[in-house]
Amino acid sequence: MGSGGKKTGMLAVGLILSIAVFFPVFAADVGDHDRARQALEAGEILPLKTVLEKVDRDSPGQVMEVELERDKGRWVYEIKVLRPGGSLVKLRVDARDGTIIPHRDHDAKIER
Repeated sequence: MGSGGKKTGMLAVGLILSIAVFFPVFAADVGDHDRARQALEAGEILPLKTVLEKVDRDSPGQVMEVELERDKGRWVYEIKVLRPGGSLVKLRVDARDGTIIPHRDHDAKIER
């Protein structure tokens, strides 16, 4: 095989590996979105807008990132908020009722 064939073969292998690595992540994201939508429709979680309104009253600032996850059987919104003074806080909010879950200091890298 000439050098052109080697380059083409290596490119094909790289492309296949890229797709193999990317696809499971994409598929998981789609599944997570569907599970979250189903939880909302079933009344298991509050709409994000409602939760963000509650968070803004308790911890005002600019929302930088939001994630929804299952933690020990319950839905939890993880919300990063940039406060007016410049500090970044990570809040864990019970997605069912919008209450802020008390934090554990030992696992915080971000001010809470």
